[in-house]
Amino acid sequence: MDFSAALCKLIDYASRRLLLRKRNEIYARNTILMLLGKEGCEERCGHYEGEPLSALLDVLTADVPEEDRERMQDAVMGAVMLPPAEVEDEFALRYSRSPAQATEWLYGYSVASDYVKKEKLDKNPRFTGKNGLIVTINRAKPEFRDPKKAVSGNSVKGGYPKCSICRDNEGYFPRGKRTLRTVSFTLADGKWFWQFSPYGYFYQHGIAVNERHTPMHVDETTFAALLEFIDAFPHYFIGCNAPLPSIGGSVLAHDHFQGGGERLPMFGAGIAVPLHHKDFPQLEIGVLDWYNTVIRIKGTDARAIVEASERVRRLWTAYRDEARGLIPEDGNGVHHAVSPTVFMDGEKYCMNLILRSNITSAQYPDGVFHAHPEYHVIKKESIGLIEAQGLFILPGRLVEQLGALKKALLAGKLPEELAEFRLLFDEISRSGGDEADLDGRMADELSGICERILKNTAVFKTHAETKEFMKGAGFYE
Repeated sequence: MDFSAALCKLIDYASRRLLLRKRNEIYARNTILMLLGKEGCEERCGHYEGEPLSALLDVLTADVPEEDRERMQDAVMGAVMLPPAEVEDEFALRYSRSPAQATEWLYGYSVASDYVKKEKLDKNPRFTGKNGLIVTINRAKPEFRDPKKAVSGNSVKGGYPKCSICRDNEGYFPRGKRTLRTVSFTLADGKWFWQFSPYGYFYQHGIAVNERHTPMHVDETTFAALLEFIDAFPHYFIGCNAPLPSIGGSVLAHDHFQGGGERLPMFGAGIAVPLHHKDFPQLEIGVLDWYNTVIRIKGTDARAIVEASERVRRLWTAYRDEARGLIPEDGNGVHHAVSPTVFMDGEKYCMNLILRSNITSAQYPDGVFHAHPEYHVIKKESIGLIEAQGLFILPGRLVEQLGALKKALLAGKLPEELAEFRLLFDEISRSGGDEADLDGRMADELSGICERILKNTAVFKTHAETKEFMKGAGFYE
Protein backbone atom coordinates (compact mmCIF):
# COMPACT_ATOMS: atom_id res chain seq x y z
CA MET A 1 0.00 0.00 0.00
CA ASP A 2 1.49 3.35 -1.02
CA PHE A 3 0.87 6.84 0.37
CA SER A 4 -1.98 7.74 -2.01
CA ALA A 5 -3.82 4.48 -1.38
CA ALA A 6 -3.47 4.91 2.40
CA LEU A 7 -4.76 8.46 2.20
CA CYS A 8 -7.80 7.44 0.16
CA LYS A 9 -8.58 4.62 2.58
CA LEU A 10 -8.25 6.96 5.57
CA ILE A 11 -10.66 9.47 4.04
CA ASP A 12 -13.15 6.67 3.39
CA TYR A 13 -12.64 5.38 6.95
CA ALA A 14 -13.38 8.85 8.33
CA SER A 15 -16.56 9.16 6.26
CA ARG A 16 -17.78 5.84 7.69
CA ARG A 17 -16.57 6.05 11.30
CA LEU A 18 -15.97 9.72 12.12
CA LEU A 19 -18.90 11.47 10.38
CA LEU A 20 -16.63 13.24 7.88
CA ARG A 21 -19.03 14.84 5.42
CA LYS A 22 -18.56 14.41 1.66
CA ARG A 23 -18.27 18.16 1.22
CA ASN A 24 -15.31 18.26 3.64
CA GLU A 25 -13.29 15.37 2.16
CA ILE A 26 -11.15 17.51 -0.19
CA TYR A 27 -10.37 19.96 2.59
CA ALA A 28 -9.42 17.12 4.96
CA ARG A 29 -7.19 15.51 2.33
CA ASN A 30 -5.39 18.81 1.66
CA THR A 31 -4.95 19.44 5.39
CA ILE A 32 -3.23 16.07 5.73
CA LEU A 33 -0.98 16.82 2.76
CA MET A 34 -0.03 20.11 4.38
CA LEU A 35 0.71 18.46 7.73
CA LEU A 36 2.96 15.87 6.10
CA GLY A 37 4.73 18.32 3.79
CA LYS A 38 3.33 16.74 0.63
CA GLU A 39 2.38 18.78 -2.43
CA GLY A 40 -0.09 16.26 -3.83
CA CYS A 41 -1.16 12.68 -4.25
CA GLU A 42 -2.56 10.46 -6.96
CA GLU A 43 -6.28 10.64 -7.62
CA ARG A 44 -7.67 7.45 -6.12
CA CYS A 45 -11.12 6.20 -5.16
CA GLY A 46 -9.98 3.43 -2.84
CA HIS A 47 -12.21 2.11 -0.10
CA TYR A 48 -11.41 1.25 3.48
CA GLU A 49 -11.40 -2.55 3.76
CA GLY A 50 -10.98 -3.14 7.47
CA GLU A 51 -7.23 -2.66 7.74
CA PRO A 52 -5.91 -1.71 11.21
CA LEU A 53 -5.97 2.06 11.48
CA SER A 54 -2.38 1.93 12.71
CA ALA A 55 -1.33 0.37 9.38
CA LEU A 56 -2.77 3.30 7.40
CA LEU A 57 -1.17 5.84 9.72
CA ASP A 58 2.20 4.09 9.54
CA VAL A 59 2.19 4.35 5.74
CA LEU A 60 1.13 8.01 5.79
CA THR A 61 3.85 9.00 8.29
CA ALA A 62 6.63 6.74 7.02
CA ASP A 63 8.82 9.79 6.24
CA VAL A 64 8.26 11.44 9.61
CA PRO A 65 11.12 11.09 12.15
CA GLU A 66 10.29 8.35 14.63
CA GLU A 67 10.33 10.70 17.62
CA ASP A 68 7.60 12.85 15.98
CA ARG A 69 5.55 10.07 14.42
CA GLU A 70 2.96 9.49 17.14
CA ARG A 71 2.21 13.18 17.47
CA MET A 72 1.91 13.57 13.69
CA GLN A 73 -0.42 10.59 13.44
CA ASP A 74 -2.59 12.26 16.06
CA ALA A 75 -2.64 15.44 13.97
CA VAL A 76 -3.59 13.48 10.83
CA MET A 77 -6.56 11.93 12.65
CA GLY A 78 -7.54 15.32 14.04
CA ALA A 79 -7.88 16.56 10.47
CA VAL A 80 -10.61 14.06 9.61
CA MET A 81 -12.66 14.38 12.81
CA LEU A 82 -15.63 16.52 13.73
CA PRO A 83 -14.61 19.75 15.49
CA PRO A 84 -15.40 20.01 19.21
CA ALA A 85 -18.68 21.92 18.91
CA GLU A 86 -20.10 19.35 16.49
CA VAL A 87 -19.03 16.49 18.77
CA GLU A 88 -20.89 18.23 21.61
CA ASP A 89 -23.98 18.54 19.39
CA GLU A 90 -23.90 14.84 18.50
CA PHE A 91 -23.43 13.93 22.16
CA ALA A 92 -26.31 16.18 23.27
CA LEU A 93 -28.63 14.67 20.67
CA ARG A 94 -27.96 11.18 22.01
CA TYR A 95 -28.05 12.32 25.65
CA SER A 96 -31.61 13.56 25.11
CA ARG A 97 -32.51 9.94 24.38
CA SER A 98 -30.28 8.24 26.98
CA PRO A 99 -27.14 9.20 28.97
CA ALA A 100 -25.75 5.69 28.36
CA GLN A 101 -26.31 6.02 24.62
CA ALA A 102 -24.46 9.35 24.62
CA THR A 103 -21.37 8.07 26.48
CA GLU A 104 -21.32 4.87 24.41
CA TRP A 105 -21.28 6.97 21.23
CA LEU A 106 -18.54 9.30 22.49
CA TYR A 107 -16.40 6.38 23.60
CA GLY A 108 -16.82 4.67 20.23
CA TYR A 109 -15.94 7.92 18.49
CA SER A 110 -12.82 8.33 20.66
CA VAL A 111 -11.73 4.78 19.80
CA ALA A 112 -12.41 5.31 16.08
CA SER A 113 -10.33 8.51 16.10
CA ASP A 114 -7.48 6.64 17.85
CA TYR A 115 -7.58 9.00 20.82
CA VAL A 116 -8.42 6.01 23.00
CA LYS A 117 -5.60 3.61 22.16
CA LYS A 118 -7.74 0.50 22.21
CA GLU A 119 -5.50 -1.43 19.82
CA LYS A 120 -2.70 -1.10 22.40
CA LEU A 121 -4.94 -1.51 25.43
CA ASP A 122 -6.28 -4.82 24.14
CA LYS A 123 -2.74 -6.20 24.34
CA ASN A 124 -2.50 -5.55 28.09
CA PRO A 125 -2.73 -8.80 30.11
CA ARG A 126 -5.74 -8.85 32.44
CA PHE A 127 -7.19 -11.48 34.77
CA THR A 128 -9.36 -11.83 37.87
CA GLY A 129 -7.77 -13.61 40.83
CA LYS A 130 -9.53 -16.10 43.05
CA ASN A 131 -9.85 -13.32 45.66
CA GLY A 132 -11.91 -11.26 43.20
CA LEU A 133 -9.24 -8.62 42.54
CA ILE A 134 -8.67 -7.65 38.91
CA VAL A 135 -5.03 -7.48 37.84
CA THR A 136 -3.83 -5.76 34.67
CA ILE A 137 -0.34 -5.17 33.30
CA ASN A 138 -0.03 -1.82 31.56
CA ARG A 139 2.38 -2.09 28.65
CA ALA A 140 1.45 1.30 27.22
CA LYS A 141 2.70 3.69 29.91
CA PRO A 142 6.05 3.99 31.69
CA GLU A 143 6.43 3.00 35.31
CA PHE A 144 6.99 5.85 37.78
CA ARG A 145 8.77 4.46 40.83
CA ASP A 146 9.68 7.95 42.07
CA PRO A 147 6.53 9.86 43.20
CA LYS A 148 8.09 13.20 42.23
CA LYS A 149 8.67 11.97 38.68
CA ALA A 150 5.13 10.59 38.58
CA VAL A 151 3.75 14.04 39.33
CA SER A 152 6.04 15.79 36.85
CA GLY A 153 5.08 13.27 34.20
CA ASN A 154 1.46 14.40 34.45
CA SER A 155 1.93 18.14 34.45
CA VAL A 156 3.07 20.91 32.13
CA LYS A 157 5.68 23.43 33.18
CA GLY A 158 4.89 26.91 31.96
CA GLY A 159 1.84 28.95 31.24
CA TYR A 160 -0.09 27.23 28.45
CA PRO A 161 -1.81 24.92 29.03
CA LYS A 162 -1.49 25.27 32.78
CA CYS A 163 -1.53 21.48 33.27
CA SER A 164 -2.10 18.23 31.40
CA ILE A 165 -5.87 18.12 31.97
CA CYS A 166 -6.87 21.75 31.39
CA ARG A 167 -9.44 22.17 28.63
CA ASP A 168 -6.88 24.22 26.71
CA ASN A 169 -5.33 20.87 25.76
CA GLU A 170 -8.21 20.14 23.37
CA GLY A 171 -6.57 20.16 19.92
CA TYR A 172 -3.15 21.21 21.29
CA PHE A 173 -0.54 19.83 18.87
CA PRO A 174 2.60 19.95 21.08
CA ARG A 175 0.99 17.48 23.51
CA GLY A 176 -0.51 15.22 20.84
CA LYS A 177 -4.10 16.26 21.62
CA ARG A 178 -5.44 17.00 18.13
CA THR A 179 -7.90 14.11 18.56
CA LEU A 180 -9.04 15.05 22.07
CA ARG A 181 -12.76 15.83 22.23
CA THR A 182 -14.56 16.78 25.44
CA VAL A 183 -18.20 17.37 26.39
CA SER A 184 -19.57 19.93 28.84
CA PHE A 185 -21.87 19.60 31.82
CA THR A 186 -22.68 21.64 34.91
CA LEU A 187 -22.35 20.81 38.60
CA ALA A 188 -23.42 23.02 41.48
CA ASP A 189 -19.97 24.54 41.82
CA GLY A 190 -19.64 25.45 38.15
CA LYS A 191 -18.82 24.23 34.66
CA TRP A 192 -17.12 20.88 34.11
CA PHE A 193 -16.25 18.66 31.16
CA TRP A 194 -15.77 14.95 30.50
CA GLN A 195 -13.04 13.28 28.48
CA PHE A 196 -11.94 9.69 28.06
CA SER A 197 -8.47 8.52 29.01
CA PRO A 198 -6.35 7.50 26.01
CA TYR A 199 -4.82 4.68 28.07
CA GLY A 200 -7.81 3.79 30.22
CA TYR A 201 -7.52 1.10 32.87
CA PHE A 202 -11.07 -0.19 32.37
CA TYR A 203 -14.09 0.17 30.07
CA GLN A 204 -14.94 3.80 29.29
CA HIS A 205 -12.38 5.08 31.80
CA GLY A 206 -12.49 8.85 31.81
CA ILE A 207 -12.13 11.98 33.90
CA ALA A 208 -14.53 14.74 34.83
CA VAL A 209 -12.59 18.01 35.00
CA ASN A 210 -13.43 21.37 36.51
CA GLU A 211 -13.16 24.06 33.82
CA ARG A 212 -11.45 26.28 36.37
CA HIS A 213 -7.80 25.45 37.00
CA THR A 214 -8.27 25.07 40.74
CA PRO A 215 -6.52 22.64 43.13
CA MET A 216 -7.94 19.22 43.97
CA HIS A 217 -9.89 19.06 47.21
CA VAL A 218 -12.31 16.75 48.99
CA ASP A 219 -14.96 18.31 51.19
CA GLU A 220 -18.72 18.66 51.44
CA THR A 221 -18.95 20.28 48.00
CA THR A 222 -17.06 17.34 46.51
CA PHE A 223 -19.54 14.81 47.87
CA ALA A 224 -22.44 16.85 46.48
CA ALA A 225 -20.76 17.17 43.07
CA LEU A 226 -20.14 13.42 42.85
CA LEU A 227 -23.80 12.68 43.54
CA GLU A 228 -24.87 15.27 40.96
CA PHE A 229 -22.62 13.63 38.41
CA ILE A 230 -24.31 10.29 39.09
CA ASP A 231 -27.71 11.95 38.63
CA ALA A 232 -26.53 12.96 35.14
CA PHE A 233 -24.78 9.66 34.34
CA PRO A 234 -26.41 6.97 36.51
CA HIS A 235 -24.80 4.12 34.54
CA TYR A 236 -21.30 5.28 35.55
CA PHE A 237 -19.36 5.31 38.79
CA ILE A 238 -17.39 8.39 39.76
CA GLY A 239 -14.75 9.01 42.40
CA CYS A 240 -11.97 11.28 43.53
CA ASN A 241 -8.42 10.52 44.60
CA ALA A 242 -7.38 11.77 48.02
CA PRO A 243 -5.85 15.24 47.38
CA LEU A 244 -2.48 14.27 48.83
CA PRO A 245 0.88 13.56 47.20
CA SER A 246 2.14 9.98 46.90
CA ILE A 247 -1.16 8.13 47.29
CA GLY A 248 -2.74 8.46 43.88
CA GLY A 249 -3.39 12.07 42.96
CA SER A 250 -0.92 12.86 40.15
CA VAL A 251 -2.48 16.15 38.96
CA LEU A 252 -3.12 17.79 42.32
CA ALA A 253 -3.16 21.28 40.79
CA HIS A 254 -6.45 20.74 38.94
CA ASP A 255 -9.75 19.58 40.44
CA HIS A 256 -11.00 16.41 38.74
CA PHE A 257 -12.76 13.08 39.26
CA GLN A 258 -12.30 9.62 37.70
CA GLY A 259 -14.94 7.17 36.63
CA GLY A 260 -16.47 5.12 33.86
CA GLY A 261 -18.53 2.19 32.82
CA GLU A 262 -17.16 -0.75 34.80
CA ARG A 263 -18.17 -2.18 38.16
CA LEU A 264 -15.03 -2.50 40.26
CA PRO A 265 -14.50 -5.32 42.77
CA MET A 266 -15.12 -3.13 45.83
CA PHE A 267 -18.67 -2.42 44.66
CA GLY A 268 -19.67 -6.01 45.36
CA ALA A 269 -18.33 -6.00 48.93
CA GLY A 270 -20.89 -6.17 51.75
CA ILE A 271 -21.11 -4.49 55.12
CA ALA A 272 -18.99 -6.14 57.84
CA VAL A 273 -20.17 -3.96 60.72
CA PRO A 274 -23.54 -2.17 60.37
CA LEU A 275 -23.58 1.29 61.93
CA HIS A 276 -26.26 3.80 62.79
CA HIS A 277 -26.51 7.51 63.53
CA LYS A 278 -29.40 9.32 65.21
CA ASP A 279 -29.23 12.12 62.64
CA PHE A 280 -29.40 9.78 59.64
CA PRO A 281 -31.99 7.06 60.35
CA GLN A 282 -32.85 6.85 56.66
CA LEU A 283 -29.33 5.77 55.63
CA GLU A 284 -27.60 2.37 55.54
CA ILE A 285 -24.14 2.89 57.01
CA GLY A 286 -21.34 0.49 57.87
CA VAL A 287 -17.73 -0.61 57.80
CA LEU A 288 -17.15 -2.30 54.46
CA ASP A 289 -15.92 -5.89 54.30
CA TRP A 290 -12.89 -4.92 52.25
CA TYR A 291 -9.10 -5.10 52.42
CA ASN A 292 -8.45 -1.45 53.23
CA THR A 293 -10.44 0.93 55.46
CA VAL A 294 -13.76 1.91 53.88
CA ILE A 295 -17.03 3.35 55.17
CA ARG A 296 -20.16 2.83 53.06
CA ILE A 297 -23.12 5.21 53.18
CA LYS A 298 -26.16 4.23 51.14
CA GLY A 299 -29.63 5.62 50.54
CA THR A 300 -31.93 7.75 48.41
CA ASP A 301 -31.48 11.03 50.33
CA ALA A 302 -28.55 12.75 48.62
CA ARG A 303 -28.39 15.63 51.11
CA ALA A 304 -28.21 13.22 54.06
CA ILE A 305 -25.44 11.22 52.34
CA VAL A 306 -23.43 14.42 51.84
CA GLU A 307 -23.84 15.42 55.49
CA ALA A 308 -22.96 11.96 56.82
CA SER A 309 -19.92 11.79 54.53
CA GLU A 310 -18.74 15.15 55.76
CA ARG A 311 -18.99 13.95 59.39
CA VAL A 312 -16.67 11.04 58.53
CA ARG A 313 -14.27 13.27 56.60
CA ARG A 314 -13.97 15.79 59.42
CA LEU A 315 -13.39 13.05 61.96
CA TRP A 316 -10.67 11.40 59.88
CA THR A 317 -8.80 14.53 58.77
CA ALA A 318 -8.35 15.54 62.44
CA TYR A 319 -7.83 12.05 63.87
CA ARG A 320 -4.59 11.43 65.76
CA ASP A 321 -3.37 8.11 67.17
CA GLU A 322 0.40 8.15 67.35
CA ALA A 323 0.53 4.57 68.61
CA ARG A 324 -0.84 3.48 65.24
CA GLY A 325 1.25 6.03 63.34
CA LEU A 326 -1.83 8.07 62.45
CA ILE A 327 -0.77 11.72 62.40
CA PRO A 328 -3.11 14.07 60.53
CA GLU A 329 -0.66 16.93 60.12
CA ASP A 330 2.93 17.80 60.98
CA GLY A 331 5.78 19.91 59.70
CA ASN A 332 5.67 18.05 56.40
CA GLY A 333 2.05 18.97 55.76
CA VAL A 334 -1.38 17.33 55.87
CA HIS A 335 -1.44 13.50 55.83
CA HIS A 336 -5.10 12.43 56.18
CA ALA A 337 -7.81 12.63 53.53
CA VAL A 338 -10.71 10.57 52.23
CA SER A 339 -11.08 9.19 48.74
CA PRO A 340 -14.82 9.07 47.90
CA THR A 341 -16.50 7.09 45.13
CA VAL A 342 -20.18 6.83 44.17
CA PHE A 343 -22.27 4.41 42.13
CA MET A 344 -25.95 3.49 41.93
CA ASP A 345 -27.16 0.27 43.54
CA GLY A 346 -30.66 -0.04 42.16
CA GLU A 347 -32.46 3.15 43.16
CA LYS A 348 -29.98 4.01 45.91
CA TYR A 349 -26.80 6.07 45.88
CA CYS A 350 -23.83 4.16 47.24
CA MET A 351 -21.01 6.32 48.65
CA ASN A 352 -17.76 4.59 49.62
CA LEU A 353 -15.30 6.62 51.68
CA ILE A 354 -11.76 5.21 51.66
CA LEU A 355 -9.64 6.54 54.53
CA ARG A 356 -6.14 7.37 53.28
CA SER A 357 -2.86 8.47 54.86
CA ASN A 358 0.43 9.34 53.19
CA ILE A 359 2.50 9.52 56.40
CA THR A 360 6.05 8.16 56.15
CA SER A 361 8.49 6.80 58.70
CA ALA A 362 12.11 5.72 58.95
CA GLN A 363 11.00 2.12 58.42
CA TYR A 364 8.68 3.01 55.53
CA PRO A 365 10.10 6.07 53.74
CA ASP A 366 7.75 5.54 50.78
CA GLY A 367 4.71 5.48 53.06
CA VAL A 368 3.53 3.60 56.13
CA PHE A 369 0.19 2.90 54.42
CA HIS A 370 1.71 2.18 51.03
CA ALA A 371 2.87 -1.08 49.45
CA HIS A 372 5.58 -2.36 51.77
CA PRO A 373 9.12 -2.81 50.39
CA GLU A 374 8.88 -6.58 49.89
CA TYR A 375 6.17 -5.94 47.29
CA HIS A 376 7.87 -3.12 45.38
CA VAL A 377 9.13 -5.52 42.73
CA ILE A 378 5.46 -5.98 41.83
CA LYS A 379 4.14 -2.51 42.60
CA LYS A 380 5.94 0.56 43.91
CA GLU A 381 3.80 3.25 42.28
CA SER A 382 1.05 5.00 44.22
CA ILE A 383 -2.05 3.01 45.13
CA GLY A 384 -4.72 5.33 43.80
CA LEU A 385 -8.49 5.41 43.63
CA ILE A 386 -8.86 2.62 41.06
CA GLU A 387 -6.48 0.19 42.77
CA ALA A 388 -7.95 0.92 46.19
CA GLN A 389 -11.21 -0.40 44.74
CA GLY A 390 -9.64 -3.65 43.57
CA LEU A 391 -8.37 -3.09 40.03
CA PHE A 392 -4.56 -3.21 40.02
CA ILE A 393 -2.41 -1.67 37.29
CA LEU A 394 1.01 -3.33 37.32
CA PRO A 395 4.06 -2.09 35.35
CA GLY A 396 4.71 -3.32 31.80
CA ARG A 397 8.19 -4.61 32.69
CA LEU A 398 6.47 -7.53 34.44
CA VAL A 399 5.46 -9.12 31.13
CA GLU A 400 9.08 -9.98 30.38
CA GLN A 401 10.09 -10.55 33.99
CA LEU A 402 7.22 -12.93 34.74
CA GLY A 403 8.04 -14.82 31.55
CA ALA A 404 11.58 -15.29 32.83
CA LEU A 405 10.24 -16.26 36.27
CA LYS A 406 8.04 -18.94 34.70
CA LYS A 407 11.10 -20.48 33.06
CA ALA A 408 12.90 -20.38 36.40
CA LEU A 409 9.99 -22.13 38.11
CA LEU A 410 10.00 -24.85 35.47
CA ALA A 411 13.76 -25.26 35.95
CA GLY A 412 13.38 -25.27 39.74
CA LYS A 413 16.06 -22.63 40.30
CA LEU A 414 15.93 -18.83 40.63
CA PRO A 415 18.78 -17.10 38.72
CA GLU A 416 20.65 -14.19 40.28
CA GLU A 417 19.14 -11.63 37.89
CA LEU A 418 15.67 -12.48 39.26
CA ALA A 419 16.72 -12.42 42.93
CA GLU A 420 14.20 -9.68 43.79
CA PHE A 421 11.41 -12.12 42.87
CA ARG A 422 12.44 -14.57 45.62
CA LEU A 423 9.17 -14.13 47.56
CA LEU A 424 7.05 -14.83 44.49
CA PHE A 425 9.25 -17.76 43.42
CA ASP A 426 9.12 -19.44 46.83
CA GLU A 427 5.38 -19.03 47.31
CA ILE A 428 4.53 -20.34 43.83
CA SER A 429 6.93 -23.24 44.32
CA ARG A 430 5.16 -24.18 47.56
CA SER A 431 1.68 -23.90 46.04
CA GLY A 432 1.82 -27.39 44.53
CA GLY A 433 0.57 -28.40 41.12
CA ASP A 434 2.36 -29.08 37.89
CA GLU A 435 3.40 -27.34 34.68
CA ALA A 436 -0.14 -27.45 33.30
CA ASP A 437 -1.53 -25.14 35.98
CA LEU A 438 1.55 -22.96 36.48
CA ASP A 439 0.04 -19.90 34.77
CA GLY A 440 -2.98 -20.09 37.07
CA ARG A 441 -0.83 -20.43 40.18
CA MET A 442 1.28 -17.43 39.12
CA ALA A 443 -1.89 -15.38 38.56
CA ASP A 444 -3.29 -16.36 41.96
CA GLU A 445 -0.03 -15.43 43.66
CA LEU A 446 0.05 -12.05 41.92
CA SER A 447 -3.51 -11.28 42.99
CA GLY A 448 -2.61 -12.47 46.50
CA ILE A 449 0.23 -9.95 46.65
CA CYS A 450 -2.14 -7.24 45.45
CA GLU A 451 -4.47 -8.19 48.32
CA ARG A 452 -1.61 -7.81 50.79
CA ILE A 453 -0.75 -4.41 49.30
CA LEU A 454 -4.34 -3.28 49.86
CA LYS A 455 -4.07 -4.43 53.46
CA ASN A 456 -0.88 -2.39 53.77
CA THR A 457 -2.90 0.70 52.83
CA ALA A 458 -5.54 0.05 55.51
CA VAL A 459 -5.25 2.73 58.20
CA PHE A 460 -7.13 0.47 60.65
CA LYS A 461 -6.23 -3.20 60.45
CA THR A 462 -9.49 -4.61 61.85
CA HIS A 463 -13.18 -3.83 61.47
CA ALA A 464 -13.40 -3.46 65.25
CA GLU A 465 -10.80 -0.66 65.18
CA THR A 466 -12.72 1.12 62.43
CA LYS A 467 -15.95 0.81 64.43
CA GLU A 468 -14.28 2.39 67.47
CA PHE A 469 -12.98 5.22 65.30
CA MET A 470 -16.50 5.91 63.92
CA LYS A 471 -17.84 6.40 67.46
CA GLY A 472 -15.99 9.72 67.44
CA ALA A 473 -18.57 11.14 65.02
CA GLY A 474 -21.61 9.63 66.71
CA PHE A 475 -21.87 6.41 64.68
CA TYR A 476 -22.74 3.32 66.73
CA GLU A 477 -23.34 -0.37 66.10
